[in-house]
Amino acid sequence: MTPIPPLPSLLLFLLVSTISAASHEDATRRTMEEFAGYPIHPRPSVLSLSPSSLSVDAVGLQRQIDELAAFSDTPAPSVTRILYSEKDVLARSYIKSLMKEAALSVREDAVGNIFGRWNGYEAGLPAVATGSHIDAIPFSGKYDGVVGVLGALEAINTLKRSNFQPRRSLEVIMFTSEEPTRFGISCLGSRLLAGSKAAADALKQAVDGQNISFFDAAKSAGYNICQEDLPNVSLTKESYSAFLELHIEQGPILEEEGRSVSIGIVTAIAAPASIKVDFEGNGGHAGAVLMPARNDAGLAAAELALAVEKHVLASGSIDTVGTVGILELHPGAINSIPSRSHLEIDTRDIDEKRRNTVIEKIQHSASKIATDRGVKLSQFTVVNQDPPALCDESIIDAMEAASRHLNLSHKLMISRAYHDSLFMARISPMGMIFIPCYKGYSHKPEEYASMEDIANGVKVLALTLAKLSLD
Repeated sequence: MTPIPPLPSLLLFLLVSTISAASHEDATRRTMEEFAGYPIHPRPSVLSLSPSSLSVDAVGLQRQIDELAAFSDTPAPSVTRILYSEKDVLARSYIKSLMKEAALSVREDAVGNIFGRWNGYEAGLPAVATGSHIDAIPFSGKYDGVVGVLGALEAINTLKRSNFQPRRSLEVIMFTSEEPTRFGISCLGSRLLAGSKAAADALKQAVDGQNISFFDAAKSAGYNICQEDLPNVSLTKESYSAFLELHIEQGPILEEEGRSVSIGIVTAIAAPASIKVDFEGNGGHAGAVLMPARNDAGLAAAELALAVEKHVLASGSIDTVGTVGILELHPGAINSIPSRSHLEIDTRDIDEKRRNTVIEKIQHSASKIATDRGVKLSQFTVVNQDPPALCDESIIDAMEAASRHLNLSHKLMISRAYHDSLFMARISPMGMIFIPCYKGYSHKPEEYASMEDIANGVKVLALTLAKLSLD
């Protein structure tokens, strides 16, 4: 008969056995984590989030999109929501109420960027952020930007309904004034978050069409900000570990692919440079001044517009684009030779050097045209010459993995439109998710995205946020 060990010896044996088993379990878990690339028990895993467990409240999300669209200065189906207007203030309150309903902690900075945070169980780590804007140019649609804000909130709610617990905190951002409608500065909120001194300096002199200063407009909306406060808006590079933006494509590529492609995964964002050009010539009577004696500023502008097209096409890349969006003639009478002309030109590319080469060629053409036509080139100014941004490879991989996990086909593509993501890339690694939109329409009342496509985007966003929150 085997003697029973003394009680202290038995306890010691059980303790050692328990520690040994726990150590073996820890080693096994570490091996599995290293192999899978994801933390597993006791931490939650995105692998446990099956497609069926990600339940998007499509009815509720469509209702929110429609309710937000009602905050508009123009009648439906158009949406007009200008920075710091009465409708903008009401829309901001609506977004904050939805954040609070989602049990997010809400804060607002000095210019009205709104943040809603779901604290992770390691809240001291840099958070993962997502979001977009809700301001709308005159007579536009109700999906641009909005899908990236309301969709982000629904992605958070989807993860909560699936009982997911984030390691890193997840934060939804509603950016102030992505559109340049009121003060001529696009991506105003995200520029300031990225520490743009140029944007802060420009705001010191900025006035709208009614000669109202930026600071007076902000005060009317409840933001008592002064010039000295602008640098305090900026974030450090330690603020976020990643940033994601869900957006309608604003182009026809995904829709033209039909149902064979559900999701666009952005690899790069093209950045525009804006050019302002003025020619000064000699006016005169349209009948009395003979053609050889004319110094027509209008023809100089027309020739430069054609030169823009020529230089863009000569770049050798389909990713280079150029647009003369504004061409104004003075005095603007049918029987008067234009004495002055003004052009505003938009040039874009994902390759900054190639875009800047086009700008140099446009400037050379402007000088030559002025000389040849006997007019004065009184202004050639390049503004908003922002660098393009590349999406982070690890985020692209995470978005692709999420799409595959959800059995959604995807396409790698670039964004040719400005987005807040362009400036968030200066703070953290960045990625974008595109969903199809009807005929590629945007910035017009016909803008539309189906709830099926929006829900697919929300699911990819939710799963990617989950993955990044565990990294």
